[in-house]
Amino acid sequence: MFIEPVSPESATGDLAEVYQEDRWGFLPNFTQAFSHHPEAYKAWLGLITVAYTSMDRRRCELATLAVAKALKSTCCSVAHGMFLRDLFYDSNQVVRIAKNHHDADLDAVDVAIMDFAEKAATDPSSVTQADVDSLRSQGLSDQEIFEVAYAVAARAFFATLIESLGTTADQPMLDSLQPDLLASLTVGRPATIN
Repeated sequence: MFIEPVSPESATGDLAEVYQEDRWGFLPNFTQAFSHHPEAYKAWLGLITVAYTSMDRRRCELATLAVAKALKSTCCSVAHGMFLRDLFYDSNQVVRIAKNHHDADLDAVDVAIMDFAEKAATDPSSVTQADVDSLRSQGLSDQEIFEVAYAVAARAFFATLIESLGTTADQPMLDSLQPDLLASLTVGRPATIN
C-alpha cells in the first residue's frame, strides 16, 4: 500500500470498531486502506449493502467482476472471483468468465449485465439507450437496471480508491486460488502467491 495504514493496535473509536467488525479470519488490506477515514468506509458499506440486498447476489458478483476487470483492480477481481467460486461456480467456470464472459456459457441476461457493467465502469457517458434497452430486452425491469448501474457505481468508487492507494489482494485469498484461477483474476497489479 502506498500509504501507511493505522495499525490495529493504534486504532481507536470508529476505526477500532471497523477493524473489529471487518475480520475475515484476517484484517483485509482494503479495510486498512480506509483507516484514515473510517466514516468513509462505513458510508461505502452502506452503499454496497444496498446493492447486495436489492440485487440477485450472483448477478451482483458478475457485475462486480466485470467492473474489477474493466478498472484493472486485481484486489477486487480476486475477492469477487473467489466469491463466485465459493458461492456459485466451480473454479474452471470462473476462469472462463474472467477470461471472456461471452464464451463462458452464461445466459444472455448475465452477459448483458457484464457488458453493461464494463461499459458503465470505464466510460459511463458512452452508455446509450440501446445499452439500457439491451438489459430491458433480457427481461430486466427499470428497477433492476437501476440496481445494476448502482452496483457498478458503488464498485467503481471502491476499486478506484483502493487501487489509487496501491492496495493489494490479501494473501489468504491468494492462497485459496488455484494458479490458473489466480492468473485469470490478475487484471492489474500483479498478485503472487508467496
